[in-house]
Amino acid sequence: MTDKELDVKMRILLAAKKLFAKNGYDGTSVRQICEEAGANVALVSYHFGGKENVFHEIFKQFFPSYKLADFFALQDPIVGIQTIIREVVFIRNADPEMITMMQMEIITITPRVEKMRDLIYPIWKKVREFLEIGRKQGLYHFESLDSTLMFVLGSIFFYKQREFFELLFTDERPDTETLINQTTKYVLNALGYQQRGD
Repeated sequence: MTDKELDVKMRILLAAKKLFAKNGYDGTSVRQICEEAGANVALVSYHFGGKENVFHEIFKQFFPSYKLADFFALQDPIVGIQTIIREVVFIRNADPEMITMMQMEIITITPRVEKMRDLIYPIWKKVREFLEIGRKQGLYHFESLDSTLMFVLGSIFFYKQREFFELLFTDERPDTETLINQTTKYVLNALGYQQRGD
């Protein structure tokens, strides 16, 4: 594949990611994607075989799968939760369009959710494992593992769009590192974790 073809493919993917996040999958047409990308409509079929394949290719290209092996190797429930918070908040801030796409698909339970489950469930299962191990070791204190998993995922992944609540806020928008620290402290406190010396 030539550099020019790669450039066109990437322009199509970036345009689709932007439009899917803004309008949703069903609210975005191939024509709109190509207009945004400055590409011929026929190129979506030629390079990807259709809009749904464009959607799945976005996750292949932009989801940081290369980090998963290191994450799955973690065993310590404190380090594990801290690591997943750091990575998810970082991705959320670095690529909000992809996170918005994922949230829209999950909330509406679209036919594309099954392929997303293949990608995301291993991470969520690892979070569940960290919670379970942490409780058995007496580090975390909570009643229901299922409910606690949902609360933790809600805090780190299903983070609400800040813009909607902007009129209520008085603090400056936190930078990524501050948000990671605030989220980590909030989740660990909610889990009943007491650091030594606290």
